[in-house]
Amino acid sequence: MFSKFTRVAGSLAALALFAFSSVGPASALVRIKDIADLRGVRDNQLVGYGIVVGLDGSGDTMRNSPFTEQSLQSMLERMGVNVRDAQLRSRNVAAVVVTAELPPFAGNGSKIDVSVGSLGDSTSLQGGTLLVTPLMGADGNVYAVAQGPVSVSGFAVEGDAASITQGVPTAGMIANGALIEKTLPDRFSKVPSLVFELKNPDFKTAVRVTDAINAYTTTRYGRKMASEQDYRSVEVKRPSGISAVRFVAEIEGLMVQPDTPARVVINEKSGTVVIGQNVRVSTVAVTHGNITVQIAETPVVSQPSPFTIGGNAETVVVPRTDIEVTETGGQMQIVQGTDLQTLVRGLNRIGLKPSGIISILQSIKSAGALQATLVVK
Repeated sequence: MFSKFTRVAGSLAALALFAFSSVGPASALVRIKDIADLRGVRDNQLVGYGIVVGLDGSGDTMRNSPFTEQSLQSMLERMGVNVRDAQLRSRNVAAVVVTAELPPFAGNGSKIDVSVGSLGDSTSLQGGTLLVTPLMGADGNVYAVAQGPVSVSGFAVEGDAASITQGVPTAGMIANGALIEKTLPDRFSKVPSLVFELKNPDFKTAVRVTDAINAYTTTRYGRKMASEQDYRSVEVKRPSGISAVRFVAEIEGLMVQPDTPARVVINEKSGTVVIGQNVRVSTVAVTHGNITVQIAETPVVSQPSPFTIGGNAETVVVPRTDIEVTETGGQMQIVQGTDLQTLVRGLNRIGLKPSGIISILQSIKSAGALQATLVVK
């Protein structure tokens, strides 16, 4: 007899439920540098087009990737090799796109990492070497030059009847593979004021950051220097007699308790539920039950009589399926989450599976009792 059990409701594999209500205000303090970025201090994207050579027959096919053939011809002609009328059929070359990020305050001669991705029909960049590739910014100027052996973590192997691929063999990276040739203008040391932008904009957090900076500057410099511009930005005046770098280091080390919105994030695919600290639930009565479907296959063998007229009878297997549906009901419980710890304890008291918790939270939101934003992914 073959049995199969199908759980219709309340059977997701895992639940990640994070409860931060036990964290006190003192332990929730974070540095300003962890919740805010300094305006103007940012990375810049660079991109370039190049070719990778030295591949073991896994490069682009010139017929399907004509730009690879054109690039190879142009490179060889610049080196004094005339291949204008030749038909190139090399499979050891691949056209690639090279990307990198130019960090702030990077000087000439500094090295940065670059990422390399195949542009044609190459099957693998394993063992290849990137030739000199200029990297340009959005303004069209060249800021770095990349070159070096490509490191690929994936691989692809194939035979006549089977193939296997692990990772992405057509993408790789070159550690410290680009030299910076041009830097951006330094305006940081000349600005009269600094603007800190919150990573998670919030009015209350902006006010707390402003108050923390003013409390420090009043004690340190004798006057308030910060003012909130909006729910994202806080402007800080630079004092005289101190460098911008030293002043920013002092401000970024200040401790602030950020405010977080009441939010519940649900991922139905993985069964993950994340409940924010400020989530509140009005008093509601909740019950939840599971339905279990049991399917049992008990095939029956039909044996014909030994004296069947005509002698054309055959032994056959007749399928027989038994289906049983059971529903386990749950007791109705009262859930009232005046704080996160009470809410989590109330949901756990009902004994729900991850899918059950997701259904309950969605129903509580529909009833208007969940005082938070419900985000479903």
